[in-house]
Amino acid sequence: MSYMYLVSFFQSATVFASSMGFKVTVEDSKCVQANAFIQEALFHEFVMKEDQITFKINLTVLLECLTIFGGTPGESTSLKMCYAGYGCPLILVLEEDGVLTDCSIKTLEPDEILDFNFCSTNVINKIIMKSECLKEAFSELDMSSDILQFLMSPDSPHFRLSTFGNAGSTHVSKGR
Repeated sequence: MSYMYLVSFFQSATVFASSMGFKVTVEDSKCVQANAFIQEALFHEFVMKEDQITFKINLTVLLECLTIFGGTPGESTSLKMCYAGYGCPLILVLEEDGVLTDCSIKTLEPDEILDFNFCSTNVINKIIMKSECLKEAFSELDMSSDILQFLMSPDSPHFRLSTFGNAGSTHVSKGR
């Protein structure tokens, strides 16, 4: 469940569950949005009785519950999540080395989330990359520069970030 830490910059999150898995969305002031998608294949068993379920939850409380055993090396923790529907709490049952802990987390009415699903017919380029790679690329750039240039190309380098300033220019490229 370390995926959840990627979206923990805000206290509450909206959870969208479907037969494909679930997506946790965090949004701040309708201008910054982060999503983590956990595929159903990552679960030993994944059962949905409805087509789609949506609820809002306190992400801080959820993360505290998920890390209650601390993730001791060599130990495996099992997790059972249950949600009975609108207005009901999210129930977590964690088991590690024969010790059971159950948590009941209050769910809330979800807020409307901005839809950043831009029309794909006008998309010329699209890049999907791990956030750690992008973070590493930004750390190599000259942050005192006034200009940041993004280059995307079907030819190598497929993706390049460049900065231009008084100290010169810096380029960070990624191929396939």
